This record gives sequence, structure tokens and C-alpha cells, in this order.
Amino acid sequence: MDFATQEAVLTVALMAAFADGRNDERERDHLKALASSLGGADSGDIARLYQDVLFRRVTLEEVCARLNSAEAKSFAYEMAVCVCDADGVTDTREKAFLARLAGLLGLDAQGSAGLAAQADAIAAAGVEAAPLNVELPPQAARPHEKSAIDEAELDRSIVRAAVINGALELLPQSWASVAIIPLQIRLVYSIGKRYGYELDQGHIREFLSTVGVGLTSQYLEQFGRKLVGGLLGKAAGKWGKALGGAGTGMAFSFASTWALGQVARRYYAGGRQMSAGVLKQSFQGLLGEAKSLQTQYLPQIQDEAKHLDATRVMEMVRGRV
Repeated sequence: MDFATQEAVLTVALMAAFADGRNDERERDHLKALASSLGGADSGDIARLYQDVLFRRVTLEEVCARLNSAEAKSFAYEMAVCVCDADGVTDTREKAFLARLAGLLGLDAQGSAGLAAQADAIAAAGVEAAPLNVELPPQAARPHEKSAIDEAELDRSIVRAAVINGALELLPQSWASVAIIPLQIRLVYSIGKRYGYELDQGHIREFLSTVGVGLTSQYLEQFGRKLVGGLLGKAAGKWGKALGGAGTGMAFSFASTWALGQVARRYYAGGRQMSAGVLKQSFQGLLGEAKSLQTQYLPQIQDEAKHLDATRVMEMVRGRV
């Protein structure tokens, strides 16, 4: 894709992120941070796109008119579907946005609706990853002593979750990425439970946001890496310098999941005493460590991808595998 097409696709994704009209301040901060994270001459490009969408200086019609190839149109729509599903099943406004987008792009109605339905099904299954409402014990309550936790087994479960999420990025189907956040929620839920905390969806989503893993912004970063290689992670430095598409998305998903699991382990093992600042700092530090681990586990990630299909992914999201 050329420069203009890349900009148009990413602008569509940003519009999808704001389609429901209810992104809270923290999620907007995640998106803003993502937009300005490049550094150097290119940081203004992403920041400008973000500002154009935020202040409605560009219309969906104008952006869609810049997408000329069938490949770019399909990719933009798939990206928008997954971004809309990032924080749960699409609501009425998001459905209307996607229908309008499909129409402007001239996409087959049946095919586009089928893709949206697949993504919605995975997002809906993700609601089962943790209970909706649970009364959390006080921070000082520690039902399970650390000595009772099998640390080696917990390490393996975190690596396993990271390997699966990395493998999902290697699948050709765009809906596969929708499963990443539900699986991250399930990972945090299982870690909390090991330390005696029966967590709910609201608490876990808050935890993810606190450490710096925004729901919508995480999808945008995953897809952005596929679109322009390492651009959103400062690896490419210039628009259009692709670094392997799915490979860079795989590395990001593996690293973010492993780091999330490890920081959740520290947080719940310590009785939920870490401040928001320490959580963020710990997560960022662990991301660096995870990048070196990704090379070590690459063969497992690639092998896992060979055994994943829609049925297996859905079962994993529901916790039945």
C-alpha cells in the first residue's frame, strides 16, 4: 500500500474507535499516546490523523474515496470490525457505522455482514472469560499464601497464553485477532483466582487499562503493525516501511500478553498493593524482556498457528480448551 492508502486505512480504524461515542477519558488517552508515540518527523502524521478524526475534520465519505483497490477496501473494513469489537460486541451505533462503511466501500453486503457476525460471536464468547459482577475481597485479604502457588506451572500458563495470542496473529483470518483481548482477560482472571481473588470483567478491564493496555488502542496497534510493519512501535521510523506485517503483529501480541501475565502475577501475589504508576512502569519493563523471549518461542508460536481454526479459537475464548 502507498502512503495515502495507509493513511486512509488507519483513519478508518480511528473512526471506528470513536464510532460508539463512549470512549472514556483513559481510552482516549491511550489512543492519543499511540498517535504520538512515534517520535521524529513521522509523529506528526499519526497525531494529525488522530486530531482530524477527534475533531471531525474529515468525513468517512472523503476517506473511503481514497481507497481504490479491493484489497485496501477489504482490509479497512476488517480493521474497523475488529476495532469496534475490541471492547465487546458492537452496539447499535457501531453496527450503523460498519454498515455505512461497507456501503461506501462497495463491499458485498453478505460477505461484510458475515465477517462482522464472526467477530461479534468471538467478542460475545469473551464475556464468559470472567464473571460480570463479583465482590472483591479487601486488598489485605490473601486467601492463598504464596507458598501454595506452583510458580513453575504459573509461568507455563503465562507463556502458553502468550504463544496462543502470538499464533492468532499469524492466521489469515482477521477475526482471529478479536480473540486476543478475551484471552488476556481470561489469563488475568485465572492468575487472580490462583491468589484467591475472584475477579470480574469490570475489574480486569480496569486493570488492563491501568497497566497501559487499552482495549481499542491495543487493536489499533496490532493492526497498525500489520499495516505498516513496525511503524507504531518506532521500529520502522517512516511510513510504508513494512517489516513483515503478521510477524510484527505476532511479536507485539506475544510480548503484551506475557508482560500482562507477569505484572498481574506480581500485583495479586502482593495483595493488590501496587500503585497505578508502578503497574505501568512494571508492564513497560516486562515488555522489553518479552521481546527477547519471543524469538525463543517463535517455533512454538508457528506450530500453534497450524492447529488453530475458528472452532478451536472459540473454545479457547470460552475456556473449554
